[in-house]
Amino acid sequence: MSLHMLLRGIVFITLAAAGAAVARSPEWERAKDLYQRTEYKQALAILTPLPNKDAETLQLIGQSYFMLAEYKKATEVFEKATQAAPDNSQLHHWLGRTYCRRAETSSFITAPGYASKCRSLFEKAIELDGGNYEAIDDLFDYYLEAPGILGGGIQKAAELAKRIAKRDPAQGHYAEALMAVKLKDYQAAEDHLRKAIELAPKQVGRRVDLAKYLASRGRISESDAMFTEAAQIAPNSPAVLFSRAESYIQQQRNLNDARQLLERYLNTQLNPDNPPRSRAEQLLKKIS
Repeated sequence: MSLHMLLRGIVFITLAAAGAAVARSPEWERAKDLYQRTEYKQALAILTPLPNKDAETLQLIGQSYFMLAEYKKATEVFEKATQAAPDNSQLHHWLGRTYCRRAETSSFITAPGYASKCRSLFEKAIELDGGNYEAIDDLFDYYLEAPGILGGGIQKAAELAKRIAKRDPAQGHYAEALMAVKLKDYQAAEDHLRKAIELAPKQVGRRVDLAKYLASRGRISESDAMFTEAAQIAPNSPAVLFSRAESYIQQQRNLNDARQLLERYLNTQLNPDNPPRSRAEQLLKKIS
């Protein structure tokens, strides 16, 4: 089972909405700023000593552990947070994400149990807040990738795709493209990706999606042209830099260009929505 949408330049980070109206301590605000700049260890160094941690503080701690790939610690923290705020959709969603990651990284014995918890928590998050669109996107991905015995299924994914399309037509076409790939209807997948670009021409990620798809189908020159279009729209976009480099490395070509793109990526001011620096560093090692 894989939840690749968790790693797309498409993962969106928010903090609990309930905390927006609450005055936070200077330490918390400093930790939040560090988190947004992907300095997760420094954020934890500030947050973990704080006494009497409320649900929002626990959420920020859990997210920092998650971003550092310390999924067991993240799970423990999010469990405490959901106990403190049982009606908080964001917390259930984040706890679900940690269980999904643990399912991906654990043994075949424990993975099914973690996967089932992941699904049920995503479903609970949406039950608590039907406007939690990140949870809807992640649950769609789960339904698409997981086998039926673990609660997955393309029919379930199709129902969520309709819901996604009502909120964001371009994202709806992206979801349809993923389902088409699953069904090996490659022309339909391409058509949906191109329609997403038509509906959201200023969203550089839509061109990146199509460029990556074309590369996966061996249509290298067309992929390069689409990456070039994306770079012209947003030359310093972390999503463009990382995805283009990753595509080159997967295709084992333009490796010097890939190295330069990754070096630029690592020197860019990143945020939690971007692929982690550790992934870029791993790709650089592959080139070496």
